[in-house]
Amino acid sequence: MISLTPSHIIQYLYCPRFTFFEYVLAIPQYEEKDYKAMRGREVHDQKLERNKDYLRKRIGATEKRTDQYLTHNGLRGRVDEVLTLEDRSMSPLDYKFARYEGKVYETYRTQLYCYAWLIEENFQCTVRRGFLVYVRSQHKVVEIEVTADHKEMVREAVKEIGKIIADNYYPRATRYKKRCLTCTYRNICIK
Repeated sequence: MISLTPSHIIQYLYCPRFTFFEYVLAIPQYEEKDYKAMRGREVHDQKLERNKDYLRKRIGATEKRTDQYLTHNGLRGRVDEVLTLEDRSMSPLDYKFARYEGKVYETYRTQLYCYAWLIEENFQCTVRRGFLVYVRSQHKVVEIEVTADHKEMVREAVKEIGKIIADNYYPRATRYKKRCLTCTYRNICIK
């Protein structure tokens, strides 16, 4: 049984060949840890420590669980906050060390969809929305709709990644060729 993180799902959706190079051929990406990623981890830790008793009532939160490590059917992840809302549904809340510039990146959305599926499976509840907190924009909170189709996309990605790994299958590359320009595997990938 494989154990994937939201990052694996995001990489697979960006280009399925990430999975092949990293997990079938075991070629590491050698991505450098940049300031933003390192600072983001520090901010996460600080927020979890400082906000232990803070409840976001404006978005309808009645209860929260912080720093929740969840796992189910091949997916695992650590959710900054799992909120219980007034309607008894639950939602993931994730802090981003970023500025909100009018749009939400697909990677952020996918991460929330992964967390939504994990929350539903671990807490036997419904997740219809998630929240992002943009730390560098005065902690702006952005609500993201989570549908059944979004959660199904995550489940399908887990299955497809499992097939690539189990069958040593070399998948098609992304159809968005601009992505290849900054790919860490571009020098070994057959176009």
